[in-house]
Amino acid sequence: MTEQSTIYVLDTNILLHEPFAFLSFQEHDVVIPMTVLEELDNIKDRRKDVSRDARVAIRALEDTLVDASPEQVMAGVELKNKNETQSKPGRLSIFNDFTLQQKAGALSDNDNDNRIINTALYLQEKNADKRVVLVTKDINMRLKGKGAGLAYVEDYRTDQLVDDIKFLTKGYHKFEGDFWRQVHDCQSETDGRYTQHLLDKSLIPSAFINEYLIDEEKTFAGKIVEVQEDKVAVQDIGYDRLMGRQAWGIHPKNIYQGMALDALLDPSIDLVILTGPAGCGKTLLALASALELVVERGQYDKVIVTRSTPEIAESIGFLPGTEEEKMAPWLAAITDSLEVLHKQDESMASSMNYIMEKANIQFKSINFMRGRSIQNSLVILDECQNLTASQLKTIITRCGEGTKIICSGNLAQIDSNYLTALTSGLTYIVERFKDYTGSATINLNGVMRSSLASFAEENL
Repeated sequence: MTEQSTIYVLDTNILLHEPFAFLSFQEHDVVIPMTVLEELDNIKDRRKDVSRDARVAIRALEDTLVDASPEQVMAGVELKNKNETQSKPGRLSIFNDFTLQQKAGALSDNDNDNRIINTALYLQEKNADKRVVLVTKDINMRLKGKGAGLAYVEDYRTDQLVDDIKFLTKGYHKFEGDFWRQVHDCQSETDGRYTQHLLDKSLIPSAFINEYLIDEEKTFAGKIVEVQEDKVAVQDIGYDRLMGRQAWGIHPKNIYQGMALDALLDPSIDLVILTGPAGCGKTLLALASALELVVERGQYDKVIVTRSTPEIAESIGFLPGTEEEKMAPWLAAITDSLEVLHKQDESMASSMNYIMEKANIQFKSINFMRGRSIQNSLVILDECQNLTASQLKTIITRCGEGTKIICSGNLAQIDSNYLTALTSGLTYIVERFKDYTGSATINLNGVMRSSLASFAEENL
């Protein structure tokens, strides 16, 4: 079967996940069941983040179909080609699934998911020469579709850049044994306090800019500063120098934290992505570096702290107070880290209040970041594994001149119903920014919180 003969039936959650998803299927036919439009209509007025995505999807569909007649909408309206390699334009149509007659063997039509599945079954029966695919992020709906007789049921994967999370860039390359015993060709040049080595790229075939190099023997630590066609330029930092990094009194407990601090304190790096298990020090290192850069070094004017606010258990209800007071329960991890940084002070509460004012730490809701232009600030985006790629794009594009952003998250603790470790916005930006000269990614390997936390991370 040729790829030109495919019909994609989209579920509602696809358009909520990515409002312009119907444009991503190149030369294929895309069908939107009427039930999907009704669900979008019900969602668009809710007071939740997802309502905005519903409104954007509705407007995008309207812009595409605005000049089409009812007959054309049912038959399919041509979409513009997205790239030069596309062989022919795709088509978008609306299918009135409410006109379908209940058939023997079909699912009952008293459920919206069932109506969408029945639409795909009907199209599969009427278009035997074509490949009809139901696209949904709902795992149970995919199971129901297969059980009902759909030949093709798929997840939406255009924003999925890796097939397995174990292939995700860690931000460093660890060599077995002694690093220098594996180097056969090296040209070195010293400039000031740093030495730069020009190595054969075959030593690190998948080298990325700002990727760190370490070895098991703790004899070498360096950072890739340039990637050429057959050579890699590596700045020799030194293992002891990495372990000697410090920010606001915090010293690295392992080499991974050392690499993270090096990237966090580097003024040439505008985006630092910290991944790793719970208790590995992501938030503490980010906050300590923020205080060091704002208060001690004066490189930025303020610290803006934000995060997504999924409700893991019961709703905490309507919270009174200012925006920062409403965000306080969600940002307790930041205040916990502040307490750790100042627990030795004579009056911890007074120290925290002083630092909050001195560093101009502002707690902001992610809902109100859109439309802003953030200048000369350090932005800490915590728990960003719960954000989609489009949400992260919205935040990162807010950052103006002289702004550094720190994104941290644990891909094992995703609370969103529609995201997995592979489709999380955190995974997306790690892969998208791995070749960008102004970014660095560090996977903080190892739980430093406590032996209890470490055991729980490994065994639960």
